[in-house]
Amino acid sequence: MAYCGLRQWADRAGVSQLAENRYPTVPELVLTARKLAAHRPELSTLRRVGTSRGGRPLHLLSVGRSPRAVLVVAGAHANEPTGGSTLLALAERALRDPRLRDDASWHFLLCADPDGASLHRTPAPRTLLDYHRHFFRPAGPEQPEWSPSVLPPDRLPPETRALTGVIDELRPYLQVSLHCTDLGGSWVQLTRDIPGLAEPFAKSAARHGIPVETGASDAAGWPVSGPGVHVLPGPGSAAAYPSLPEDARHTTWHHAHRYGGATAIVEVPMWASDTVGDVAAHPAPRAAMRAFAARLRHDARLVQDVLEDALPRLPHTRGPLLRAARWALDLVPGLADDWGRLPPAGTSMAYVGSVDAFGRRLPLRAAAMLLRVLDDADDRAAPRLDRLVTHWSETFAERFEARWVPLEHQVEHQASTTVAAARHARGAPR
Repeated sequence: MAYCGLRQWADRAGVSQLAENRYPTVPELVLTARKLAAHRPELSTLRRVGTSRGGRPLHLLSVGRSPRAVLVVAGAHANEPTGGSTLLALAERALRDPRLRDDASWHFLLCADPDGASLHRTPAPRTLLDYHRHFFRPAGPEQPEWSPSVLPPDRLPPETRALTGVIDELRPYLQVSLHCTDLGGSWVQLTRDIPGLAEPFAKSAARHGIPVETGASDAAGWPVSGPGVHVLPGPGSAAAYPSLPEDARHTTWHHAHRYGGATAIVEVPMWASDTVGDVAAHPAPRAAMRAFAARLRHDARLVQDVLEDALPRLPHTRGPLLRAARWALDLVPGLADDWGRLPPAGTSMAYVGSVDAFGRRLPLRAAAMLLRVLDDADDRAAPRLDRLVTHWSETFAERFEARWVPLEHQVEHQASTTVAAARHARGAPR
């Protein structure tokens, strides 16, 4: 399998982190990509395609010579580390298997947000609490893929401009963005339907013991191409959560459309929950959604109270962790109002569960990032916040009966879904 092949290759090359069942850092990704390119220089190149706001290089590894391109993007969200390992597995496979290069070249953006990756420091989490101890996810305007949905074109960050520049150069028939969720199942989001993808996706998930998330709140109201495969609605459709400033229809995912291409976003879980595939109708969705809205407001208020108490004592108030925590907290009032509306008839257990998870995630992430700020400042409010992060992480895992998905299964499923998307997209209508 792809990951196993990469692990064997990594052992021979001395790239130990891939054999240690942990997520590689960005420098380790670059080191491995450099070794891969040197291994087959007649087929591959590694080059710098941009520079982050913090001065870190953005690297693109290319394999094959075909003008028909597949672009694979990892690290668009700093807290979603699976994509880096998957990207390396795909690159190794593209070098090893000539069938993948028959009528496509493969291009791998190693990490779309190296600055963010440097702040999310959880290479080998064993529990959700471990994961949140060094958590980071940037504010929306600082996320490479999402920034076009919240910023005017002249204010886009350099990471976004580098990504769209690569798309303009390659004109890929398919872009695949590798994402992962902390807890849940696997699902795929498409900017255009790719007929035939649902079957290999479902088979791969079953083969690796990963549940298919049939009611992902990220894709609420989207047309369904198959279980867990969602197609982004057109520009005229209403947003599921009108209060959220970010809009998937205005991200870099659509940049490939100007060249006749499409984008697939492949999500895999770090921890799985078998509750996410329940398609049965929820017996009382209105009551559940209102309860989630009330809990969201309450939990966010607890974090906001700590922030307001500690803020006058903090020496630095403009860092990325604090910006991100405030961004998350600012989303809460509008989102809670959205959830207070009556959900559509036939709302599934899986969808209600996904909203439950989203409502736990948002204040927990804000608290985790704020805790890092308070710990660095040795602030007296840190223990109070630490108790919240600990309790919320543990109850989140308990509520959804979280079980760790072995890293090789995360990678193999994401890689096989990417290859299936590339194959099926070749014949998909533009």
